[in-house]
Amino acid sequence: MASPALISDTDQWKALQAHVGAIHKTHLRDLMADADRCKAMTAEFEGIHLDYSRQQATTETVDKLFKLAEAAKLKEKIEKMFSGDKINSTENRSVLHVALRAPRDAVINSDGVNVVPEVWAVIDKIKQFSETFRSGSWVGATGKPLTNVVSVGIGGSFLGPLFVHTALQTDPAAAESAKGRQLRFLANVDPVDVARSIKDLDPATTLVVVVSKTFTTAETMLNARTIKEWIVSSLGPQAVSKHMIAVSTNLKLVKEFGIDPNNAFAFWDWVGGRYSVCSAVGVLPLSLQYGFPIVQKFLEGASSIDNHFRTSSFEKNIPVLLGLLSVWNVSFLGYPARAILPYTQALEKLAPHIQQLSMESNGKGVSIDGVRLPYEAGEIDFGEPGTNGQHSFYQLIHQGRVIPCDFIGVIKSQQPVYLKGETVSNHDELMSNFFAQPDALAYGKTPEQLRSENVSENLIPHKTFQGNRPSLSFLLSSLSAYEIGQLLSIYEHRIAVQGFIWGINSFDQWGVELGKSLASQVRKQLHASRMEGKPVEGFNPSSASLLARYLAVEPSIPYDTTVLPKV
Repeated sequence: MASPALISDTDQWKALQAHVGAIHKTHLRDLMADADRCKAMTAEFEGIHLDYSRQQATTETVDKLFKLAEAAKLKEKIEKMFSGDKINSTENRSVLHVALRAPRDAVINSDGVNVVPEVWAVIDKIKQFSETFRSGSWVGATGKPLTNVVSVGIGGSFLGPLFVHTALQTDPAAAESAKGRQLRFLANVDPVDVARSIKDLDPATTLVVVVSKTFTTAETMLNARTIKEWIVSSLGPQAVSKHMIAVSTNLKLVKEFGIDPNNAFAFWDWVGGRYSVCSAVGVLPLSLQYGFPIVQKFLEGASSIDNHFRTSSFEKNIPVLLGLLSVWNVSFLGYPARAILPYTQALEKLAPHIQQLSMESNGKGVSIDGVRLPYEAGEIDFGEPGTNGQHSFYQLIHQGRVIPCDFIGVIKSQQPVYLKGETVSNHDELMSNFFAQPDALAYGKTPEQLRSENVSENLIPHKTFQGNRPSLSFLLSSLSAYEIGQLLSIYEHRIAVQGFIWGINSFDQWGVELGKSLASQVRKQLHASRMEGKPVEGFNPSSASLLARYLAVEPSIPYDTTVLPKV
C-alpha cells in the first residue's frame, strides 16, 4: 500500500522551491520601491490593517502560495473545522473553539448535535454567577464580600487568560469595571508561585477558581490542595464551598474536593487547552474581574475574525495570508523562528501565549497520517513589547540571524500621555519606533552610506546592516476588549492554516506526555527516599547522581506537618 501523499510531493510545493532562487536574487530595498507591489500586499478588516510588503516575497510568490493552499485543500479543511468534523484524528475529536464565541443562534455540530446551546448555557451561568459575585451578594465564610480571585491552572488554563487579563488592565472601560478587585493566576507548582499568588491576600475576601478538565492535573491539583489548606487553616473546612469554585467536567472529584458541583462550570473535549481562553477557563475569571459585558465584547471580537476567516477570499483573508507567509518563511526560506513585537505594553503577555499556541500545535515531526516529514514545520516563537525588545534582542535581529518579525501597533493608546513642551506625546515616541524598525530591518545600511557619513573604515564592517530582513506590520485602530478578541482569533487561525498546509495535526500534543510519565517515576523515588530512606535505583548514572546530590541535603521543612508560604 502506497504511503499517504505529503504536500511536499505536489507540483505546487516544488514550484515554490524553484522560486526561492529568484527571491534570493532580490533585496527588500528594491522590492519596496515598487508602489504597486506595496499596495497589493495589504489587507484590512474592521480597522485592522495588515501590511506584509516587507516580506521576502513578490506578488508571484503570493500567487504560488495560493496555489499551494489549493493543493493542500485549505478551504475544505477550514470548512471541516467549522462543521465539527473530527479533524483531530489522533484523539478522534472535533476542533470547535470557534463555537465558544459563536452567536446564540448559530448551528455548529459535533457528533450530530448542535453544541452552541450547551456553550450558551455555560455562558449564561457565568454571567449570572459573575453578577452575583460582583454585586456583593455572594459572601465568604465570614460574611464579607469577595473581591480577590485566584485562578489555579496551568498551560492553556493560564497563558491565554493571563494574556487577556494583562491586555485589559489598562483599557479605561475594563479598568473602571475592575476597581477594588484583584485577579491573580497560580500556574507553576513551584511553591514560590504559590507564595506570590497569595501575598497580601486575605482568605476571607478571596475566591479560588480551580481549572482542570479532569480534576486530575498533577500540578494544578497540588496547587489547589495547597490553596485549600490556606483557606481552611484560616477559616475552617466549612469555608471551602464559599471560597472555591471549579472549571471542570469531573463533578464527582469536584464534590469530593469540597466544592459544590453547582459551582462547577463545564467545558468540552472538543476544546484544546491552548484554545480554551474563550471557554469558562478564561471567561469565568475574567468576568469575575471585569464584569461579563466587557468579556462579551472580547468574545464578539474573536467571533468577528472567525467569520472573516471562514468567508473571506484568501486574497484578503488575514489569518490565511499570515499562515501562508509563515509556511514560506519556515519551509522554503529556512527561517525557523518568529518574533512577536507588540508596540504596546498591554500586549506583554501575547508572546508567551502564542509560544504555547503555536509551538504546542505545530511542533510536530510527522504528518497527520504518521509519515515522517521531509521538511521543516513549526516555528520558534518569542517576543517582547517595543521598545523594551529593542534594548534586548534586536541586535541579533538586525545583524545576526534572520528572524521574521510581527510588528503590532495601535493608533490610539489605552493611556495617552503628553507633557507640554515635548516634541511628541509618549505614544508618538513609541510609535516612531514602530514605524522605523521594519524599515531598518528591510533596508539596512550600506558601506557606501557609512562612508558618506565619514565613518572610520575600521568601523564600517561593524556598522553595516545587511537589511533584507522580513517583517509584517499590524496597525490596530485601538485596543479594547473587542480588538483583543480579534487578535487572539487571528493568531489561532494563522496557526491552524500553517498546520493545514503542512499536513500535520495542530490539535493534539503527544510531546508533553513523556516528560510527565518520567516525572511520575521520579516522584515515587523521592517519596521512597524521603519517607523510607531507600537508595536511588533504576535511573541512568547522570540522573542517579543528580538525584543523590539533591537528596543529600536535608529538606528545609519537616515532612510530618503542613507548612504554607510565609511571604
